[in-house]
Order: sequence, then structure tokens, then C-alpha cells
Amino acid sequence: MITLHEAAAIRQAEHDHPDELASGVLMARAAHGVAASVIDLLTQARGGIVGARIVVLAGAGSNGGDALHAGAILARRGAFVVAIAATATPHAGGLSALLDAHGRCIPWDDAESAAQLAAADLVLDGLLGIGASGALREPIASIVHATHGLDALVVAVDLPTGVDADTGVVEGDAVDADLTVTFAGLKPGLVTMPGKARAGGVRIIDIGINDVLADCGGVLEEADIADLVPEPLMTDHKYRRGVVGICAGSPQYPGAALLSASAACAADIGMVEYLDRGDALASRVVDRHPTVVATTGDPSANTRVSAWVVGPGFSGTPADRDAIGVLLRCNVPVVLDAGALTAIAHDEQLRQAVRARTSPTVMTPHDGEFARLSDVPVGQGRIAAARALAADLRVTVVLKGAGTVIAAPDGTLLVDMLGSPALSTAGSGDVLAGLLGALLASAQARAAASLDHPEVARVAAAACWIHGAAGRLAATGARPVTASDLAGALPSAIAHVRRPGGLPS
Repeated sequence: MITLHEAAAIRQAEHDHPDELASGVLMARAAHGVAASVIDLLTQARGGIVGARIVVLAGAGSNGGDALHAGAILARRGAFVVAIAATATPHAGGLSALLDAHGRCIPWDDAESAAQLAAADLVLDGLLGIGASGALREPIASIVHATHGLDALVVAVDLPTGVDADTGVVEGDAVDADLTVTFAGLKPGLVTMPGKARAGGVRIIDIGINDVLADCGGVLEEADIADLVPEPLMTDHKYRRGVVGICAGSPQYPGAALLSASAACAADIGMVEYLDRGDALASRVVDRHPTVVATTGDPSANTRVSAWVVGPGFSGTPADRDAIGVLLRCNVPVVLDAGALTAIAHDEQLRQAVRARTSPTVMTPHDGEFARLSDVPVGQGRIAAARALAADLRVTVVLKGAGTVIAAPDGTLLVDMLGSPALSTAGSGDVLAGLLGALLASAQARAAASLDHPEVARVAAAACWIHGAAGRLAATGARPVTASDLAGALPSAIAHVRRPGGLPS
């Protein structure tokens, strides 16, 4: 797992290495990491570093020092390096190193600044670091504005100027980087929107402080997921492998029932049951998936089902509301999606039923659904918003989007980085809900007791990862992707986890 680290933890870890901080060793390691990353990028883009025109945008603090020292290294490797200083007092040591390496430095208000930016092969953003917050002030705001629309590659030092390190919030403008070279650990603002969109690719440089670096969450990788999609054993039977119940769809949205069932069937668990609510959808689901078992009666009395999914394709009828209430009384994990979220948002009795549950509950809102459930605006930080709702309703929140945030009521935080634009298609959420319910059913069936909050969060993050992998596989060769394609790609995505191999980028 890649760990996430807030700005305060990074600064504390640096101060816990006082000798290396005071001597400049930490800055030297950061600068060498930036320089190496720039060399790699320019080698790919133009065949090498020699003769490349590099502009360093230098602020007053350590971030500017990192960038200036990296510029000095690049100048010694044959690049033409010009620093544009946003302050009258750029980092003294970094500036001295750059000038010693025959680089140049000009102030931002120099007439040459615009010409240097226009001619650059690469711009190195060292204006503001992890200590900055709020809207950009002058002259930083003007410098950042001048970086937009350039032909040059843009590399951000630690994080793009204008992006909040902890939240990903951008108040006004920010640098659009092709690559962000970040130090010690991954900042939450680089993996959550809108900061994620500004960061480009992200490369983490070890500067030697991780031994005392506290984390605030993590990002699952392929190796972290294999035990959540185990291959069947000789001693397994269908109930030991997990049974997921699906309560989804309506005459208005029948496809949601089919898609969520398709995803659950593709997840390689013991069995999928579909709750027949007398609306003729059960026969359609079973016709499409003969292995699905249609079930009737009180779901809370169904001892076979080890997790339920409720809500995809609900249209807001009283019968939907009643079904949600019944399923919330089940003593197994429940995934609340789509129409179930809308019903809960407008029904205090259902909200109280959610809070009262002792078994795990997972909610999967997109931004619009989240706004109906919570007064905390996602625009002020997706992580904080998801955590607030998780604490309020005592659920694990899967706040969907680019950089899906998974927040549990105990404070557990995971962020998904594998999702791609291929997932932004109608029915994609129905596929995720069915997959997530199936993985929870499998995990619960194999567990000795009820799943705890960190386990539920990990299952939810694994479902997001597999969903994202399916999207990448389905889109191979620039193919258009539908939700049916996503469901069809799930077995291949799970096989990639069980037998690791390269996924399409």
C-alpha cells in the first residue's frame, strides 16, 4: 500500500531529522530526485538533456530552494537554465548553486520573463510548497497564469502551486503539471480532485525521513487485493465462498438490476440471489444469468445471504422505501447505492435506521447524491466531506469520482487512483455496487466475526480498484466502453490480481 501523509506530518518528520535538515542534506536529496525525473522526462521527449531550455520558477521558501538546486544539477548536465524569481530574496543556497553552474536568474517583472517561458522546453514549478494555502497572491498568481498554454512540459516540485497539499482544493488558479515530483510520501491533495487533475503523473522521492513519518491513509496497490479475491479451494462450497443478495431495479430502470447482477456474477463468489419484489424483473435477471437464484420472503430471515446490495435503479416508490427499511434490519453488510441514497437523504426514519445498524453499512454516492446526504460541501475538500458523512451516519462512505475517497467511521481513509474516464458511463455505478456487494459477501463468509471498519474500507477500495482495472481493460485500443463492457471485463481484472501482470495504462 502507498501511504498518504499530510503536510504537518511531513514537516514534523523533517524536524525529527534536525542534522540533515540544517545541513541541507534533505534538500540535496530532493533536488537530485527532481533533476533525475526531469532528465528522464526530457530524454523521452527530446532524446536528452543537453541543450534543453529549462525555466525554473523560484519562490522564496524551501520549495524554491529545491527547484534552484535541481536547476543547478541540470545546468551542469548541459541544459540552459534560467530562473525566474518571484521574490527579491530567492533561496540563497539554491541561487548560489545555480549561478555557480552558469545558470541565470532574472526577476519576474523583467521584460525577458515572457520570452524565456515561451521558448522553454520544460518549466520547473518551485513557487510554493506544502505550507501554502488559500488563493494565490501576486506576483505568484500572474506567474502561474503565464504557465498556461505553453508548449513546454511542466514539472511541479512537491506539488503544483495553487493545490492544497492536504485537501486537493484549488482556490482560483493552479499550475497544470505534466509530472509532480513529491518528497517522502504521497500527499492527499495529489490524489483527490481537483488537485489530482493538476498533478499529472506523480513520482515519489525518498529523502530519508520515512522512519518517523506518520500516515493519514493509503492507496491500495494490486498486491494488496489478492486476498480479497481468493481462488476457490478444494474444500470450498458455495456458501463458504459467499452469497450476495441483490435488491435492485424498477420498471423504469430495469438495466440497473441486470448490471448489478452481472457484476456480482462476475466476481467469482459462491452464489448470487435476486430479491423478487413482484415486478417481473426477477425473471429477466434469471433469463440473463441462469445461475442467479430468485428469492422471496423476508430478507432478514435469509440465512444464506452474507451481504446485500440495495438501491441501484430504484425510482423512489413507497415500495422502494419499504425494501430499504427491511434490508437495513439484516445483520449482514449492506451496500446502499443510487436510489437508496436518495430515499435516505429525504427520510429521517431511514437515516436513523442506518445509524442504528451494528453490521457494516457502505454508501456509494457520487457528488450529486452526496450533496443530498450531507451539508458538508465536497468543494471544500472531498476527504473531509466523506469523513464527516461517515462519522455522522456510522457508515463507510465511497465518494465516487476521479480519485474515489473511501472513508470509514473509525477514521480509516483510502483513496483509489486506478479509476479512468472509461468509468464515466451510465450504469458504471450499478456495476461497482454489484461487485462491492459480492466482495463483501465473500469477505464476510470467510470471516470469523462481523467485519470491522478497516476491513470494510479495504474491501470497498479493492472493489474500486478492480472496477478501475476493468475499465482500463475494456478500453484497450481506444475502444468505447459501456457498463456492460465493464461487467464483462471484471473476470479479466480479477485474474490480473490473482496472477499479476501489466494493466493497460
